[in-house]
Amino acid sequence: QVQLVESGGGLVQAGESLRLSCAASGISLSIDDMGWYRQAPGKKQRELVASINIGGTTNYSDSVKGRFTISRDNAKNTAYLQMNSLKVEDTAVYYCQLGGRPWIRDYWGQGTQVTVSS
Repeated sequence: QVQLVESGGGLVQAGESLRLSCAASGISLSIDDMGWYRQAPGKKQRELVASINIGGTTNYSDSVKGRFTISRDNAKNTAYLQMNSLKVEDTAVYYCQLGGRPWIRDYWGQGTQVTVSS
């Protein structure tokens, strides 16, 4: 059974940092692209904020570029999202995803809450 479990969320003040983790079991994270999404309060859509492909190429949304860093430790089968200089508007539930192509594989974690206060 495939499971992705996020952790590391919490309540911080603006300007502080958090590191989110996404630990996988039942599957290797190295076999597919990964993404970190977030869903802000009151928003229906999840926003892709960072992604990393099999080759290690990363991409970021404009809203987090320069502040967030996505990485993956294949030995630990865990992905990370380092979030620096957090802003109030970063408040959201953060989800990790593996695959993103439902006809092949598309797995999601349960989410972790990040709240940034002013």
